[in-house]
Amino acid sequence: MKNLIQAVLGVMLALTLIGCQDGELSLPNPLAVTNESIGNYCGMVLTEHAGPKAQVFEKHHSSPLWFSSVKDAIVYLTLPGEAQDAVVTYVHDMAKAESWENPQNDGIWIDVRDAYFVIGSQKLGGMGMPEFAPFSVAEKAAEFAKEHGGKVVRLSQITNADLALVDPAPEMHSHN
Repeated sequence: MKNLIQAVLGVMLALTLIGCQDGELSLPNPLAVTNESIGNYCGMVLTEHAGPKAQVFEKHHSSPLWFSSVKDAIVYLTLPGEAQDAVVTYVHDMAKAESWENPQNDGIWIDVRDAYFVIGSQKLGGMGMPEFAPFSVAEKAAEFAKEHGGKVVRLSQITNADLALVDPAPEMHSHN
């Protein structure tokens, strides 16, 4: 069975090519996170959450869908019927971020397809859940993984098992 991530990448590439006119890409530029940037799933203000963020642009929309978590954006891109109009997804480049707590700097966005992700680290992202930390430079991702745990992968290497939501503190929900 074809990996779901690879299928999503294929759709995004096809949509990108459809958006080409006269050989030039007409992709929207990433926007800065502001106090008006509201998470697509959580409905909360992104600036109130630690960790990297993501923005997904879809055909015929000038404003992106915001995500308080990079992992949530990648999940969105893989869900059937959700992201069929996605043309580009930008994620924070944590190699250039001010800090994990406040990565909202302008100009640190990279295309999700160009990122090196650290998955399985001890760092939690938006909403206090496990996060995929994106980096533009493989060496920076490796340094992060060495310090915080996890492994470095590319988008096409992320599996459905990696996308599964994992409760970081299941003991809090146990019934005695």
